Amino acid sequence: MTRFSAWAVLKNGLTGNRNWQRQWRDPEPKPHYDIVIIGGGLHGLATAYYLARNHGLRNIAVVEKSWLGGGNAGRNTTIVRSNYMMRGNRQFYEHSLKLWENLSHELNYNVMFSQRHHVSLLHSPAARDAAARRYNTMRLTGSDAELWDLPTLQRQIPHINYTNARFPIIGAAVQKRAGTARHDAVAWGYARAADSYGVDIVQNCAVTGMQRENGRITALETTRGIIRAGKVGLAVAGHSSLLWQQAGLDQLPIESHKLQAFVTEPLKPLLDQVLVYGVGGAHFYISQSDKGGLVFGGDIDWYKSYAQRGNLPAVWDTVESATAIMPCLGRARLLRHWAGVMDMSMDGSPFICTTPLDNLFLNAGWNYGGFKASPASGWYFADLIANERPDPVIQDFHLDRFHQGISIDERGAGPDPKLHG
Repeated sequence: MTRFSAWAVLKNGLTGNRNWQRQWRDPEPKPHYDIVIIGGGLHGLATAYYLARNHGLRNIAVVEKSWLGGGNAGRNTTIVRSNYMMRGNRQFYEHSLKLWENLSHELNYNVMFSQRHHVSLLHSPAARDAAARRYNTMRLTGSDAELWDLPTLQRQIPHINYTNARFPIIGAAVQKRAGTARHDAVAWGYARAADSYGVDIVQNCAVTGMQRENGRITALETTRGIIRAGKVGLAVAGHSSLLWQQAGLDQLPIESHKLQAFVTEPLKPLLDQVLVYGVGGAHFYISQSDKGGLVFGGDIDWYKSYAQRGNLPAVWDTVESATAIMPCLGRARLLRHWAGVMDMSMDGSPFICTTPLDNLFLNAGWNYGGFKASPASGWYFADLIANERPDPVIQDFHLDRFHQGISIDERGAGPDPKLHG
């Protein structure tokens, strides 16, 4: 693998950029691997990388049914933050943010992580009090957090409709270390780093069945042949239930919903922060990419589906939410929009856990938080697979938590996946 540096860029520029090596190999699958990760998205690639880097394991494969990063990894709004409060979530997402802060250097690949502030609008004194509780918890546990009053917010983001807003604005809760990253760059960075440790990344390799014996997965049936595996990790987001059924297991406490995202035509610099609000049934988040396009989204489509395209009512709702706080967006033209298949859990928090099968491990239930969680998800999932026991940080991210009355419900929305935004 070529190591990027200023000298490498200069040297290849002077020679017509004809001598760059492939960023990762395209190997044929081997008959047997010690560990097979199903899913070539950010979580699967990060898991393979940390298995190799942190635990010294080498005979690993990542199998992806299409192309690398072609699922939810490339279908999101790329927001990174750690403003969580509940036990488990607080430590997990803070660790993920710390990994993000050094990820470009660690992977020797520019993931374009931009710490541009996450600004969550507040619309009532009750919302401000709730935010104060959450953000003080963050400060007391080693993170950054602050509350902005209305004059401060107006100075920082002048383009919001403050005068006759549908939802009056009184201030904002802010995490300055939060921001955005480039989703495909993250996938490519993890892929080339994992490949440098000898991990096989096998694309266009759909898993069509699993062979079981004595309570274990012995082999995977794929479109590229039978692959025997010592351990198997599932990291397939909204398709987790389908793979779960292939393993011959009962239903997962997960629903698959579509979440749409949108990009406008490139515009001159307008918004330096990630801007978010949720009130009165509205849910909206927006940032501006380096190319100038405004990247935004809202709620999931409220019916279950595996389609990667959305419906018009959700489009209408999201655009209404956008113009409610920034009327100037009404003149912007949409360039494209898409949908990811979200694995929505009953309490809005994930699963990183063992399963009823001895050598099958589950990584699922990421709701809206999959992108920001990618580094920590890979870190802790790799640790679980290597050591076959959960790290204390993820000890409650297991399937039995609902039977035990352990609900990690950040929003207090109750056991309804559709309400966990």
